[in-house]
Amino acid sequence: MTSTEEIDRVRAKKIWGGAVVALTATVLLPIAAGTATAAPAVPTAGVSANSSKIVSTEHVDDRTLRLQVYSASMDRNIEIDVQRAADTSEPRPVLYLLNGAGGGEDSATWQQQTDALNFLRDKNVEVVQPVGGAFSYYTDWRASDPTLGVNKWKTFLTRELPPLIDGALNTNGRNAIAGLSMAGTSVLQLPIAAPGLYKSVAAYSGCAQISDPVGYNFVNLVVAAGGGNTMNMYGPKDDPMWAENDPYVHADQLRGLDLYISSGTGLPGPWDTLDGPHTLPGVGGLVNQTTLGGALEAATNYCTHNMQVKLGQLGIPATFDFPPYGTHSWGYWQDELKKSWPVLASGLGLPA
Repeated sequence: MTSTEEIDRVRAKKIWGGAVVALTATVLLPIAAGTATAAPAVPTAGVSANSSKIVSTEHVDDRTLRLQVYSASMDRNIEIDVQRAADTSEPRPVLYLLNGAGGGEDSATWQQQTDALNFLRDKNVEVVQPVGGAFSYYTDWRASDPTLGVNKWKTFLTRELPPLIDGALNTNGRNAIAGLSMAGTSVLQLPIAAPGLYKSVAAYSGCAQISDPVGYNFVNLVVAAGGGNTMNMYGPKDDPMWAENDPYVHADQLRGLDLYISSGTGLPGPWDTLDGPHTLPGVGGLVNQTTLGGALEAATNYCTHNMQVKLGQLGIPATFDFPPYGTHSWGYWQDELKKSWPVLASGLGLPA
């Protein structure tokens, strides 16, 4: 390793360690939830290969369903929020939309922090959001964790949930997946774990290099922020499970996907304003977002540039977006989802 590479690695490692505090302040931005009016439940549909099943279906409104899905691998029900396609008169594709460190269990969600669902409302895509998986990286853990419990999210998202969604919503079998921050890693892992399941992928502000010393330390800090222990996830840092689940290491297996990968620089931008719609409240909130949130985004920028180089070396086409600003916060993820839609739509067979 050259001296310049070593300096870059040390600098990035410092950024990761200092910025993880922003997870609970920036990624988990609190906003009060609204109240939905429930309609009578409708019949459930389908059973997956391992006896996972939809146990209840609730109409929240004319376009929104709330499913309770029993996961056999985790032995518990998982809430799934669905926004139906604009026209359901024929089978439509599915966009699986994952949240960040909070797993959608808090108020830091696409529907509460962005206008993403409104943007997707006129499109012929079924939007599926799992509620759960906080601090889990949406992966299969090797052991139950005293705080985070049993996590078999890779199994759930690739084997249990998709056939149930396809049966219940009468889909056309084409899927895409998108996610931010923690899930920006997951949405690159899952297509490698289940070849052919997804046609297009969008990863916003994630780090794919989880077995790299920089990425390994960051994953540990993220999981620890939720009270978990990565010894129960992939084991000690030299365990082969880290490399086995590293999208950067297995980037060749992303070939054939429509890929969109993005990160800001960490510098303040148009969404970093005092008491702005996507800013933590007050002067302290703004300082937090521009310093800790800025450092966290600078770190994902480092990982994302590395992924760009790796895919380029492999001759795998991908759309990368590197705005000259942007902290680790919702305003920029809202922008990136909209910018990524043509890539996601291409894989889904929809107009951009």
